[in-house]
Amino acid sequence: MNNVIRCAILSTCLLSSAALAEANQAKSTAAEMFGAVPAVYDISLSPDGSKLAFIASGGGGITDLFVIDLSQAKQTPVRVTRATGDPENLYWCNWISNVRLVCEVGGRQEYNGDIFGFSNIVAINSDGSKLKLLSNYRRSVTGSSSGGSVLDWLPYEENNILMMRGAGGLSDYGWGVIKIDTTTGKTKDVERGRGEAVEYISDGLGNVRIMGMRIKEGRTELDSGRIRYFYRADDNSNEWEVLSTLDYANRTGFNPYAVDPATNRVLGFAPYQGRQALKAMALDGTAKTEVIFSHDEVDVDGLIRIGRNNRVVGVSYATEKRQAVYFDTELSKLATALSNALGDGKSINFVDSSQDESKLLIWAGADTDPGQYFLFDKNSKEMKPLLGVRPLVEKQKLAISEPVSYPAADGTMIPAYLTLPPDGSNNNIPAIVMPHGGPTARDEWGFDWMAQFFANQGFAVIQPNFRGSSGYGDDWYHKNGFQGWETAIGDVSDAGRWLVSQGIAKPSALSIVGWSYGGYAALQSAVLAPDLFKAVVAIAPVTDLALLKSESRRYYSGAITRDFIGSGPHIKEGSPAQNAATIKAPVLLFHGDYDQNVNVKQSRLMANKLKDNGKSVQYFEYPKLAHSLHDSEVRAEMLQKSLDFLPK
Repeated sequence: MNNVIRCAILSTCLLSSAALAEANQAKSTAAEMFGAVPAVYDISLSPDGSKLAFIASGGGGITDLFVIDLSQAKQTPVRVTRATGDPENLYWCNWISNVRLVCEVGGRQEYNGDIFGFSNIVAINSDGSKLKLLSNYRRSVTGSSSGGSVLDWLPYEENNILMMRGAGGLSDYGWGVIKIDTTTGKTKDVERGRGEAVEYISDGLGNVRIMGMRIKEGRTELDSGRIRYFYRADDNSNEWEVLSTLDYANRTGFNPYAVDPATNRVLGFAPYQGRQALKAMALDGTAKTEVIFSHDEVDVDGLIRIGRNNRVVGVSYATEKRQAVYFDTELSKLATALSNALGDGKSINFVDSSQDESKLLIWAGADTDPGQYFLFDKNSKEMKPLLGVRPLVEKQKLAISEPVSYPAADGTMIPAYLTLPPDGSNNNIPAIVMPHGGPTARDEWGFDWMAQFFANQGFAVIQPNFRGSSGYGDDWYHKNGFQGWETAIGDVSDAGRWLVSQGIAKPSALSIVGWSYGGYAALQSAVLAPDLFKAVVAIAPVTDLALLKSESRRYYSGAITRDFIGSGPHIKEGSPAQNAATIKAPVLLFHGDYDQNVNVKQSRLMANKLKDNGKSVQYFEYPKLAHSLHDSEVRAEMLQKSLDFLPK
C-alpha cells in the first residue's frame, strides 16, 4: 500500500515504484531521504473520474505535470509539461474538462536588488497540446505580478471558468471578474475592475455574490489590514450592499468563504466567545447571523469542500488532532469507515471528486505515515491505492508523535507534541525543542519531516504551541509572538526545562531548532536562557524587529507589519541580533536569498553581530531559494549539517 504508484492499479508501470523507492533508499542517506521534497504535492481527478493529474518534483527545482489514464489497461504516468524552476514552477493543476487542465505557474525573480514574485494561469490539454495563457499581469505596489485566480470552475459549462483578473477587463486598473474560454482565450466581462478590490466569491453557479475591498490607512496608500465586504442580495441585483468589515490585526469581523445559494447565505469565520467559529449571514438584507459550529477549546478554522462546484460539506478544527465534522451524512459515515479500515488512527481528507461525486480522491496519513492517495468508487465500494507523498521514507521505521502538555513558569499548561526515537529510547538522550513558525500558526499532529529525521537519528523532539500561537482563541494568542515575546519565548524555553526535568533530555545535549518565527524563537531563547540550550539552529529567522519594520515600509502591507510588531522597549529587547552578546551557545544559520517572507538581511545581520561579539556561528546562504528552501539537495544538506552540529 506504500508504493509511489501501486502496480495494483498501474499494472504495467515502466518501472515498479517499489523497486524505484528501494533503489533510491539503498543509496540515500537519512538526510537525503527525509530532506527530499514531496514526490507529489498537487493532485486532481477529471470530471468523469477516468484520469488523474498530479504535479511531481523532478529534482533540482523542476516540477512536472503527469497524467494517468485510469481507464486504460496500461496505466503509465505520462508527462504533460515541465517547469524548470528557473524561474517558473508549477503550483497546481485542475481539470476543466476530461481532456483539458487549468494550471498556475509562478516563481521569483530579482530586479534591481529586490525579489519579485509572479504568477500566471494557463490552460493545456492532457496531451500537452494547445497551451493557452489566461492571465494578464497586474503590477502591484509591492512589485509582485499576479496573474489572477480561478473564481468559479463553472462545472456545467465545459472549458469556461470565472476568473479574477487584472488589467484588460472592464477597467484598466484593479481586480475585476471575467468569464474566459480556456480553449480560445475569448473573454466576457462580468465585474468591472476596482482599484481596491482584493477578493470576489461566487455561488458556484457562476454568479458573483461577494466582493472584498481593502481599506487604506487614512489618506495613505498603505493597507490598513482591514477589508470591507459587500454582497448582492440575489442573482439579478446589480447593487453592492455592505456585509461586514474584517480586521485581521485585531482579529475581529466576519470573514466570508462560501455562498450557499440554496439558503441565500454566506458562510464564513468570525469571533464567538473568544474563539473563531463558523457562522452564516443572510444575504437578504436582514443581516441575520447564525452560529453553524463552534468549539469551546479551540478555533474552528477549516471549511471542508468537495467537487467541482466546491460544495461545503463540513468544518474542521484541531485539538490534539485535527477533527472533521461533516454536514453531509454520507461523507461522515464514509470518512469513519475508511479511517477504521486503514487503521493506525489515520486522518482522512476528501481531496477531489468526479463531477457526479461517485468517485472520490482521498488522502490518508498519520504521524507515522507521510500520506497516500486513494481512489474510492462509491458504486463498487472499491478503494484503490494511487500515489505516495514521500516514497523514500515510507519503509523507514517512523516515530510516534504524542500530544503532551507541560507547565510554564507561571503554571499554565502548554500543549505540545513529543516525538521520541522509534527504537524506544526515552531517558537521558539528546533532545531538541522545535518551535513553529508564524507566529500566527500552530503545530498539528501528523507527519513532520524534520521532527522525524531527528527522531530517526536518536533525538527526542518537542514542538510547543506556546502562547502567541493561533488556533487556541484570543486569550492564548495574547499580543502575538513579537509584542508578547517574553511570554512566548518563556513557554518555548520551559519546554526544554520540562524535557530535562522528566529525565528525557540529557542536559548537555539539549538544543533548539526553528524555522522562520521558530528560528527567531530559537535565537531569542538563547538570549533569554543562555545556559539552557547547548546549540541553536535557526532557518530563515527574524533577528531584528526594527529591521523588519523598516524593510516593510517599502511595501503596501508595511502598516500591517508595523502594527503587528508594535513599538516600545521590546523592539530592542526582543531582537536577538541586538542581544547577540548574551548568547553563549554556538549558532548555525541557513537562509535563501530569494526569501520574500523574511529578508535574507536578517540572517546576514545576525551572523555579523555574533562574529563581532566573538561568538561561534556558521552561516549558509542558498542562491535563488525562497523561504521554504524547496530543494531536496539543499534540505538534505541542511539536515546533515544540523546533525553534525548538534551535541549528541
